[in-house]
Amino acid sequence: MKLKKNLNQRVFNLILIILGLLTGCNSMPSYNPERAFKSIEKSLMSKLLMAEDSSVIELDEGHFIFKNTLILDGRKHITIRGKGIDKTILSFKLQEDGAEGIKISNCSNIVLEDFTIEDAAGDNIKVTDTNGITFRRVKSAWTGEVNEDNGAYALYPVICRNVLIEECEVMGASDAGIYVGQSEEVIIRNNTVYWNVAGIESENSENVEIYNNKSYNNTGGILVFDLPGLTRYGRNIKVYNNEIYENNLTNFAPKGNIVAGVPAGTGISILATRNVEVYNNNIRNNKNIGVGVVSYGLMTAMNNSKPDDTKKKSSAQRLKGKHDKDPNYDPFPGQIFVHDNSYSNSYWLPNMDNDFGKLFLMKFGLSRPDVIWDGILSQQYHLANGKVNPDYQICIQEKGIKTAILDAANNFEGLVSNPESLNCTL
Repeated sequence: MKLKKNLNQRVFNLILIILGLLTGCNSMPSYNPERAFKSIEKSLMSKLLMAEDSSVIELDEGHFIFKNTLILDGRKHITIRGKGIDKTILSFKLQEDGAEGIKISNCSNIVLEDFTIEDAAGDNIKVTDTNGITFRRVKSAWTGEVNEDNGAYALYPVICRNVLIEECEVMGASDAGIYVGQSEEVIIRNNTVYWNVAGIESENSENVEIYNNKSYNNTGGILVFDLPGLTRYGRNIKVYNNEIYENNLTNFAPKGNIVAGVPAGTGISILATRNVEVYNNNIRNNKNIGVGVVSYGLMTAMNNSKPDDTKKKSSAQRLKGKHDKDPNYDPFPGQIFVHDNSYSNSYWLPNMDNDFGKLFLMKFGLSRPDVIWDGILSQQYHLANGKVNPDYQICIQEKGIKTAILDAANNFEGLVSNPESLNCTL
């Protein structure tokens, strides 16, 4: 019996290898616009340095090249406006100093609109410690074939308040295209994101609405994460009315980045955060999973790559080792409500270039679930009376789809399909 079992396992492993060869050889997309550059670096740097509060900085039509980060610090009510998303191009392809293309800090009520920014050595636009930041009709990209040397974040407000990102187009980020971190009062709407590792990511942020976006051809469409060791924790996030499809791009994040553990073929991933509602989204043709609810422990287990310290320093969130070094961090998701979304998948096989896809094929064959929870339980998951602690409740109200609890903590031995325990509301 043992010999037969080993033989069957060897045959199955061979099948996985063959299927991986057939399904995992995806070429990476490339963006190669024609540009005719000229320099306005000194004049624009001077305008930003001397800008008076409540002023508008107009950017001319044309293709402009920069060697240094453009900095705006300590200003109020400033608008930086181009002539149009495809008319005013700011390129940092020859950058020699600084990591960001545009860096904004300690400001209030800043508006960025109607221009394209490309090829910063690090993040294309980074905004920190700012109350009131609007990105409107901004295109952010890295040229050439997408790869891990691209900057981590395209549009990157962090430790901000009152954030609005709308009508933007974002591609090529080696971490997240639109990333909002450790911020509060956030709206992300009417954007188009593609060719990123994560299309849109809300991380450790509070009171966030993500709606009416198109997220496609990324590794993962929309991520809602909470990580340890940061300044605040996330809660009260709504993800609704989005088109989330064909997010099957090979993960090209640098080794050791937390998003390097996101399997290609992910629609929405919710990691160790609270008070999240996902509804009225159209989720289709993501090869592995429509919606996944997971703990920090599973994400780190899936990310078996060690950081490559020979790479340039990145602003991307890295694996942080044991989460218990942060006594206030809860590594388990809770109060998650997934309901009234539409799901479809024309792919018979999952994405086979990651362990998650191989696991899904082994456990579910050609009948994969649309929504999963890893099933890893907090010690406080049950109350003294045996009932589920409301703080850790996961509720799924979807019609005509397959759901599953993976029992990941026990080597998936207790995996349950269509569990009744998830049939609840919040």
